[in-house]
Amino acid sequence: MISKMIRYDIVLYAGEQEHFVEELRTLGLMDITTTGWEPSESDRALLFNIEAYNKALEFLASYRTSAEYNANVDICSNGVEAYECYDRARAERQRLVQEMARLEKLADEVAPWGNFSTSDITRLADQGVVMRFFTAQPAAFDKIVEEAAEGVTIAEVGRTQSAVYFAVITTDNRAIVIDGQEVRLPQMDSEALRCEVERLKTEDKALDVLFSRAAVSSELIAGECGKLKEQLQGLKVGAMAQREADGRLLILEGWAEADTATKVDALLQEYPNLIFDRRDATIDDDAPVKLKNNKFARLFELIGSMYALPKYGTIDLTAIFGPFYMLFFAICLCDAGYGLVLLAVGMVLLFKGGQSLRQAAWLSIVCASTAVAFGVYANSFFGMSISEMLGYGPGEPTPFLDFQQDFFSVSLAIGVFQILVGMAINIWMKAKLFGFTSTFGLLGWFIILLSGVLAVGLPMFDMAIPGFDASSPVFYASMGVGAALMLLLNNVKRNPLINLGAGLWDAYNNITGLLSDVLSYIRLFAIGLSGGVLAQVFNSLAMGLSGLSEGIDGSAWYIVAAQIVAASIILLIGHGINLFMSAISSFVHPMRLTFVEFYKNAGFEMGQRSFDPVRKMDK
Repeated sequence: MISKMIRYDIVLYAGEQEHFVEELRTLGLMDITTTGWEPSESDRALLFNIEAYNKALEFLASYRTSAEYNANVDICSNGVEAYECYDRARAERQRLVQEMARLEKLADEVAPWGNFSTSDITRLADQGVVMRFFTAQPAAFDKIVEEAAEGVTIAEVGRTQSAVYFAVITTDNRAIVIDGQEVRLPQMDSEALRCEVERLKTEDKALDVLFSRAAVSSELIAGECGKLKEQLQGLKVGAMAQREADGRLLILEGWAEADTATKVDALLQEYPNLIFDRRDATIDDDAPVKLKNNKFARLFELIGSMYALPKYGTIDLTAIFGPFYMLFFAICLCDAGYGLVLLAVGMVLLFKGGQSLRQAAWLSIVCASTAVAFGVYANSFFGMSISEMLGYGPGEPTPFLDFQQDFFSVSLAIGVFQILVGMAINIWMKAKLFGFTSTFGLLGWFIILLSGVLAVGLPMFDMAIPGFDASSPVFYASMGVGAALMLLLNNVKRNPLINLGAGLWDAYNNITGLLSDVLSYIRLFAIGLSGGVLAQVFNSLAMGLSGLSEGIDGSAWYIVAAQIVAASIILLIGHGINLFMSAISSFVHPMRLTFVEFYKNAGFEMGQRSFDPVRKMDK
């Protein structure tokens, strides 16, 4: 659900702004509207610093888990010193990494020249021995050697498949034309260059002391980052406040949760020289949104936030789409073995991933547990039939679902059910906001669809309501009521003839839209089936290619061991690929069904921003 908000309009002296914001920050319960804020050049510098501090904290959090981290170093005196320590080490490491990459590349380029001394080459040049260095293709080099003039020595230094590295030696300064590319040797040969790289690596390793000092001082950096964020809060509030009386008065728009509004009221009433007005927020206000769900629904806020928060005054769909998402995830994965793997991953994240991954870990555990249960029902464990493992014979009745044969129609039924739930929510929301008569058009379409499902759809699954079928008078009566609402009363303030035309147009759009929406749920069947088929294929490949499908009777133990190893490698790679693809599909496609089909039919409206009170910040 969406937490109820109270709107405050506050008037105070401009000179009190900084002190008042500090009071609100200490309270930590009021959101001040700063929507539309555009940063100035100085503000951008502050944003840049905050981003730099956040990146430093992110890096240092990861660095503390590395083998290079040393906790037994001196802590910095303050956050600024700690960040400068990190920034200095980061810049130096970046320089060293670039220099090492350059030298390693240069070492590879000069490696064919072997070991040489530039000082010896210079000394020979002073004594009249001129050495020039070239590269050429092998065929061209042979021709150069053949055509070498008298007094010119061609010495091959190195050779690769595509080039010959050679020196041209003369004892005078006469001009010589060589059909090759002349190169300039660096000051060091390949071996000396690699020694220089090792020296730079030693310098780079010494930087771990600076990184460790910054890492043990992370709390100080976080505190300094918090101060910068608080400064940014004040800038936003001052920039977006409405100024009156020649700038001497500020008018602020604030928001607080109804549950904590009494504490905000107490602060505003006690604050001197301040006037405020409070009222309940409405759907027409640009109120911030804060979700307030139970522990189960809170897990799926992570999914919903990837699309948008609901608009204030509407309904939060998190608790409603959560069970559907679990089910859709399980159907797409459709294997108990894969579910167990993801369940293990979720447990590892829960105990090893830290507080930041706790919600994602619990979401993984809940969805994976549902996948295990559905995978058992769907008779699949790493692509193997559970019924066969339990001893059921071919054709023998089992308590398991025949996914390939039976689930196509079930997936469509699930889609129709979710769409009906969405339409019911939309009707209820419209009736709440605009009155019951505003829902007649949508209600008529809902009655027609629900009547068709109950009278025609249920008998397809060997379920029926006595006295309510496609030929019963009650069915025709309900369809007639729905048609009248949809075609004639879709807008009670309009002429019935105009309503009829608009209703026919809406009926066309609804029918085509509904068909598209329902067919989208076939993806549940298709993804679950494809994953199961691929799992079976990898099992067959492992048994066939390893030879285990022929049996192991009479085979030597080492042959059987080799077959088992080969089969295990194929199974590990194959099921690893399939699990990766199935997990991604199980995460993305249920999200798509939620955000497109369900949200559309439920009349979802997105909010502009989340509730973010002015508060003290640790980082």
